[in-house]
Amino acid sequence: MFEYYWPAKWIHVGAVLASGTLFLLRGLGVQARHQWPMHPAARYLSYSIDTVLLGAALTLAALLPQGAFSNGWLAAKLLLLAGYVILGSFALKRARTPRMRLTCYIAALLSFAFMVSIAYAHDPLGILRRLLR
Repeated sequence: MFEYYWPAKWIHVGAVLASGTLFLLRGLGVQARHQWPMHPAARYLSYSIDTVLLGAALTLAALLPQGAFSNGWLAAKLLLLAGYVILGSFALKRARTPRMRLTCYIAALLSFAFMVSIAYAHDPLGILRRLLR
């Protein structure tokens, strides 16, 4: 089963980069009050990338030994993911005011960046662990 680890990991990393980049671009488009970020093609591309991302994440979770999750980094990442999805939804369409959309957009980007730092460090504090030393 280990032979599937590296392909699954690189598919996951690629999907993270694609998903984050698309969210960044769509959010900038919303901030500039363009219509294209909510076009069905942009939304379905986002859904497709996120489906690949989820599939690769589940594959990695199945392949990794249970001890890899013992320090809570995955739980921290999943909690941030839930917040990121909610904030992203408000940033792109649900917030009632442009100021609230911007606030949610910035908070979603910070959540995304922190999730990446947690994944990179395999530590629930991510980059904060290094800053707290």
